[in-house]
Amino acid sequence: MPRPIQATIHTQALAHNLNQARHHAPDARVWAVVKANAYGHGIERAFAGLRGADGFALLDLAEAQRVRDLGWRGPILLLEGVFEQRDLELCSRLDLWHTVHCDQQIDMLATHKTNVPQRVFLKMNTGMNRLGFAPGQYRSAWTRLNALPQVDEISHMTHFSDADGPAGVARQMAVFDAHTADLPGERTVSNSAAVLRHSLSSDWVRPGIAVYGSAPDHPANTAAHWGLQPTMTLQAKVIAVQTLQAGDTVGYGSSYRADGSMRIGVVACGYADGYPRICPTGTPVLVDGAKSRTLGRVSMDMLSVDLSALPEAGQGSTVTLWGRAANGAVQPIDEVAAQAGTLAYELMCALAQRVPVVVEP
Repeated sequence: MPRPIQATIHTQALAHNLNQARHHAPDARVWAVVKANAYGHGIERAFAGLRGADGFALLDLAEAQRVRDLGWRGPILLLEGVFEQRDLELCSRLDLWHTVHCDQQIDMLATHKTNVPQRVFLKMNTGMNRLGFAPGQYRSAWTRLNALPQVDEISHMTHFSDADGPAGVARQMAVFDAHTADLPGERTVSNSAAVLRHSLSSDWVRPGIAVYGSAPDHPANTAAHWGLQPTMTLQAKVIAVQTLQAGDTVGYGSSYRADGSMRIGVVACGYADGYPRICPTGTPVLVDGAKSRTLGRVSMDMLSVDLSALPEAGQGSTVTLWGRAANGAVQPIDEVAAQAGTLAYELMCALAQRVPVVVEP
């Protein structure tokens, strides 16, 4: 019998969340962002739920090839552009659109031999200070690109640093608008938080984490507040039950000590499966769809949960670490991530290869 742990990818939830992004940006075309192997879901597993997108945005040429191999013939955008000259050959062969964020990428295009001009997205650094041309250098970069026979249409792009918080997007949008106002070409500016919190649209929007059922501004708002559904469920079974007395401890370091008599369940999930080791006692879980909590330290292959208030639960009970239980109850992944001091992005991407994954149509 296989070890009793499994992740489930929810196809209908992916499609639903994509439609929620469309609802908030009805006049825009929507990129489904599938970088990091579709945020840990697996591109091939997520594709059916996301094929209603207008395009796919990602980082890796190998991932672009996988999307084409799935039969996608629409736009694919390389969010970081190319890294070396020969990458442009694959862009030509796979018909990829790509970001240009530095002079070196313009230099590569200038010496690229092709009969088919390429669609590029020129990126402005409006304050994120990761990738992009400074506003004062942006127009000269556009002029260089516009003069190249290797370049077809030039679109305009930026990325928000504070769309999920009180600083918002107004300052960066003002900079972007001021330096692109009279330049032709489509625009793409909005990430998940900009789409949901600010209803900020453009020709293209780029929802990432929201498509995968996580609130981009948690804890200010929950996924349920935005009408998002969990797209990944991680579940495991209780493989042993222990009865504790007052003073008994749980796990390495004896970090949890029982105040009185209690029952605990030992669950076949640990940090080697992708569950965060740093999650403390009290991290929420569902046991057979009912609320409970973890106890003590997370081990490599196991963790413990409180069964004291769940007399019907025992060996063989299903523990939902995050996602949707069989009775429809939801354990938001954002709550687990918050206990670990991180974001749902990291939990999704950290799902271990040893965890079996099934796709729910």
